[in-house]
Amino acid sequence: MSSADGRSEGGAEGAPPEQLALIREGVRQARAPKAKPRTWRGAALAKELPVARVLVDKGVLHLDRYFDYAVPEELDAEAQPGVRVRVRFGAGRHRVRDGRREGGGLIDGFLVERLAESDYSGPLAALAQVVSPEPVLGPELLGLARAVADRYAGSLADVLQLAVPPRNARAEAKPSPAPLPAPAAPPAESWTRYTRGAAFVESLARGGSPRAVWNALPGPEWADELARAVGATLASGRGALVVVPDGRTVSRVDAALTALLGEGRHAVLTAEAGPEKRYREWLAVRRGSVRAVVGTRAAMFAPVRDLGLVVLWDDGDGSHSEPHAPQPHAREVLLLRAAHDKCAFLLGSWSCTVEAAQLVESGWAAPLVAERDQVRTCAPLIRTVGDGDLARDEAARAARLPTPAWQAVREGLRHGPVLVQVPRRGYVPRMACAQCRAPARCRHCAGPLEARDADALRCTWCGRDEAAWHCPECGGFRLRAQVVGARRTAEELGRAFPAVPVRTSGREQVLDTVPGTPALVVSTPGAEPVAEGGYAAALLLDGWAMLSRPDLRAGEEALRRWIGASALVRGQGAGGTVVVVAEPTLRPVQALVRWDPVGHAVRELAERAELGFPPVSRMAAVSGTPDALAGFLAVVELPGDAEVLGPVPLPVTDAGRPRRVGAPPPGERWERALVRVPPGSGAALAAALKAAQAARMARGGSEPVRIRIDPPDIG
Repeated sequence: MSSADGRSEGGAEGAPPEQLALIREGVRQARAPKAKPRTWRGAALAKELPVARVLVDKGVLHLDRYFDYAVPEELDAEAQPGVRVRVRFGAGRHRVRDGRREGGGLIDGFLVERLAESDYSGPLAALAQVVSPEPVLGPELLGLARAVADRYAGSLADVLQLAVPPRNARAEAKPSPAPLPAPAAPPAESWTRYTRGAAFVESLARGGSPRAVWNALPGPEWADELARAVGATLASGRGALVVVPDGRTVSRVDAALTALLGEGRHAVLTAEAGPEKRYREWLAVRRGSVRAVVGTRAAMFAPVRDLGLVVLWDDGDGSHSEPHAPQPHAREVLLLRAAHDKCAFLLGSWSCTVEAAQLVESGWAAPLVAERDQVRTCAPLIRTVGDGDLARDEAARAARLPTPAWQAVREGLRHGPVLVQVPRRGYVPRMACAQCRAPARCRHCAGPLEARDADALRCTWCGRDEAAWHCPECGGFRLRAQVVGARRTAEELGRAFPAVPVRTSGREQVLDTVPGTPALVVSTPGAEPVAEGGYAAALLLDGWAMLSRPDLRAGEEALRRWIGASALVRGQGAGGTVVVVAEPTLRPVQALVRWDPVGHAVRELAERAELGFPPVSRMAAVSGTPDALAGFLAVVELPGDAEVLGPVPLPVTDAGRPRRVGAPPPGERWERALVRVPPGSGAALAAALKAAQAARMARGGSEPVRIRIDPPDIG
């Protein structure tokens, strides 16, 4: 062994002291993180406004306030209001150096303002780092976020996580393009089909702030009409914000805006764009390079300068309800923006929600509707097939589709594509006896049976296969589907019309458009593709499946789904026909036949006013384990006019199954109580629930209690 090998084997024990010092220093440098911020020990403070008020990124209610930090002199120029910073949070009084606290873990935050002195009497910790000199949190966005947090009993930090996208250094380093001059005001065009449509667009172009609930006529013109409203707002020198439910709708509005205004006048904000592109578009809006924005629910907080118009399309779509805390709804956020910024407001849809009807009835917004003769021209012919028709129809007994539906399909395929809407996806979700309609259940555990493929039955609870099923009620051996999924419907229609192509659109694959050639398009609600030239006919199957949902909004949601599909069908003058398989005497079916969603919403609103249900009242859902919920309700100081409904048990979530937003963890038994207050007490209710939750979290409550203001479905 050589001497070099010997030194290598013996390590550094025989090394001189100088070499040992170098080795130790090298080890310390290797272990230290390369990007660790400095703690500014002994650093001089800023000469002017040496105190920074910071909102730390801690989404807990008992820390929902600002904290003061000292501004080091070296960060004086970059530490401006609105920038992202990093601070040490949790440092104690026992770690004080030169009058400033040190220690604590590093945490992100936003610098809200600079002050000359602090209200806090003790020593202040110093800012650790300015993450970026780009101001991303302006006073308008901060005020909106605070209003949303207060309304939904949430924390400001949680709202800002929804409002400000994550930083992307490459996008931030690129300059935004120069803003384009204001375009010329576009003509009203198809807005003249509505009673006050042309006046609404002209008011926007003059700089006015009209507020309207728009019941759009069926057909594809709505996207161009929306683009013209945005163009009129831009012509007045103001900005516009459009929020739509999904990416497919964003694409249609994007194409309409580009065709009307050209490139570079609007930004698109969607999650599908990716973090870099989305942040780059958001920065262009924040810097004032772009005055118009179209996007999904994340765009409701877009920092548009000189905001002149906010638009929400199809407010009844569940995609507008944010699943993350504090779970705000895009409609309520845009209403807050319209009130705070005193800008125009447009709520548009083919259908009409109860909340939209309330805005008109209260006088806050004006109706934008067409005359009845115009509606009859644009809407398709609606035909119904009820239980009595099915009982007399021999074809309906042997198959799912009654004779009028087969005739409508056969006639429609002679002129173009035919849309078939099915309430469920998949093959056959549930089976029943074909003779007595008793649900088919497993012999081992009594669980419901499903047909995953063409002939095999399997229990959805225990997973056992069932090869020789017979009905215990009547002894029958034949099965039928209670609700047939989209795949099974496509298979049945393919056998009935072998020469016609069959396309499906649903959760696995959502089609955007289909050609105008004859074809059968089977779709689940909300996934209907747009056909070139419109559909020749449409079938709305299993209407009872949507109407029988145990939810306050079942009728409203069924009508919205039916009208959304029927609006894609050609008008009655062009031969468009829609067949809905549902009891014709029901109110939602009658509203579809008359194409009167506004009348249906007005009647629903009157009934809810009598019963004290939302939106006439304000309501909060509080859920948790029985002990945690009882303890919370015992300490919360509710307003004097509050009424507690319940608690009632929630359905237990099975392990391995999809979990709904707000559902309890798998296997846990939770309860839910509804707290209702009359109009005018909503803010007091939210404040009381927020204060009780903050006190509970400060005491270290181990069992969670969830609060949701204005839950979209209350059963």
